[in-house]
Amino acid sequence: MAALVSALLLAVLLAAAVATPPDPCYEESRPRRCIPDFVNAAFGAPVIASSACGRRGPENLCDPPLDQSPELACRVCDAARPDRRHPSLYLTDLNNPNNITCWRSAALMPASYDSPPDNVSLTLSLGKKYELTYISLQFCPKSARPDSVAIYKSADYGLNWQPFQFYSSQCRRVYGRPNKATVTAANEQEARCSDTHRLAGDSAGGARLAFSTLEGRPSAANFDLSPVLQDWVTATDVRVVFNRLHMVNEGDEIDLKKQAAPGTQHYAVSDFAVGGRCKCNGHASRCIPMKEGEGSSAGGVVQLACDCKHNTAGRDCERCKPFHFDRPWGRATARDANECKECSCNGHARRCRFNMELYKLSGRDSGGVCLKCRHYTAGRHCHYCREGYYRDPTKPITHKKACKPCDCHPVGASGKTCNQTSGQCPCKDGVTGTTCNRCAKGYQQSRSHIAPCIRIPRVVTAVQAMEAEDNEPGRADQCGRCRVGARTLNLNKFCSRDYVIMGKVVGREASAAGGAWSRLALNVQAVYKRAPRSRLRRGAAALFVRARDLACKCPKLKINKSYLILGVEKEGLQAGLPGLVVGERTLLLEWRDDWHRRIRRLQRRAINCH
Repeated sequence: MAALVSALLLAVLLAAAVATPPDPCYEESRPRRCIPDFVNAAFGAPVIASSACGRRGPENLCDPPLDQSPELACRVCDAARPDRRHPSLYLTDLNNPNNITCWRSAALMPASYDSPPDNVSLTLSLGKKYELTYISLQFCPKSARPDSVAIYKSADYGLNWQPFQFYSSQCRRVYGRPNKATVTAANEQEARCSDTHRLAGDSAGGARLAFSTLEGRPSAANFDLSPVLQDWVTATDVRVVFNRLHMVNEGDEIDLKKQAAPGTQHYAVSDFAVGGRCKCNGHASRCIPMKEGEGSSAGGVVQLACDCKHNTAGRDCERCKPFHFDRPWGRATARDANECKECSCNGHARRCRFNMELYKLSGRDSGGVCLKCRHYTAGRHCHYCREGYYRDPTKPITHKKACKPCDCHPVGASGKTCNQTSGQCPCKDGVTGTTCNRCAKGYQQSRSHIAPCIRIPRVVTAVQAMEAEDNEPGRADQCGRCRVGARTLNLNKFCSRDYVIMGKVVGREASAAGGAWSRLALNVQAVYKRAPRSRLRRGAAALFVRARDLACKCPKLKINKSYLILGVEKEGLQAGLPGLVVGERTLLLEWRDDWHRRIRRLQRRAINCH
């Protein structure tokens, strides 16, 4: 039973594999270049001819006379009768050598051989951009072969036309171009003129005119790396113009009477073929009809569009599809499929744009910038919380509720922006709590919005005062007013000091200078100002404080606390100590989170110090 089930399962898998062939645009889930099949893009497509026999009624058309057959072979052309008409749809039908169908123009009646007959044109619309390899015209057997032919192409659906190739026995006289001019890398997008079409078959067997779009082009071997040639072979429409049926020079031997016979002056073509591939820039393996309402047909021409892969979009897969702008669009090559990459927005944005500068700075890895980040996120990738919000550590950044509001107390906090990691709001003096919603120990609530918490007054009894005097005689004389522990910071204080730093006291090391000074270990975290020749920098440093001042808690220093220190270098030099010295003019302020921006403003205003 188990063997039977396994066999059935294997049969189902094999059937699924046969039913869904592998996508040629991917190999083992890896993108690779893919291109549509090479086809005759003209097959079955309508051709607009500027002239067709029998439109104005029946007319007699004859093949040019041959030397061995002086008699004219004639036929009646009548557009009103199906068995006698020669419409332009015969140009792109199935080319059967055993049943040749021909389009024939109306008879041309030149006044003389010095003036050519009216120009006759054939216009073919492909319904899509194609990269063309050749254009071929098969003339009807025994028909006259035109002397001068011009081929034009349009890459914008017939709005503008560009010369593709010229053929004439006298290129300079007819088209003003030299015969078989050399094509160089500098002029690869220029049309040439050639007389080689006069050697392609004869009028009895049905001559063929064949134009190869890349023949003689220097960059043809490196087509993938040549945008010039890629544009050169791109076309949406092809137009062939017959300018001259004959070119008679002085001294040519020709029976003018026979050549001028009625009905012999006309063009006759049995097959109009255009070989190429649907242009998809290497991002699609097929072209499909456009959906109804998207221009699925125009003038009887079926409009096509590429079945785009590699996260590309557009009729020719010429751009990245929305939200896939992390790298620039590129044509697929044999080495790199140039797949468009999705922008990384952590699920918080629906739109993004490409930035070339960021792409270059990333080592050509990522250049997408997210637009209109949602869920209170911000940043290029919507990867952090916007101002007024902080990260919820219990949720990943991709979660819709990864950012929580700070909810800083409107009175107790000095700002609305909290710490992005902890959510701690900047509190006013004497206020504590994550949202600054309560008074700290030793403080009590006031009625002031400026200072909502004030220090609780210390009540000292007479006995306590006597005990203090007995235990510490002369303390009041030793510890006077403390100027070091200032509470405010202004431009005058910033300008009048030699250096301004932010440092953390990490420990007490030893005494110095006979015990008069205490040495503290300081970690300098930021240097905002220093003397021109000072060697003060971030890192470990020594801070010297008088032992007497330290005992009087002037300054009041705590281990593992950060302070803003404004000092004068002269005080350290006078004391002769190898480090920073807290002297009479030194100011120490306990660090507050909102001071960094304030100091930056003082730095900008410091040019007006003097």
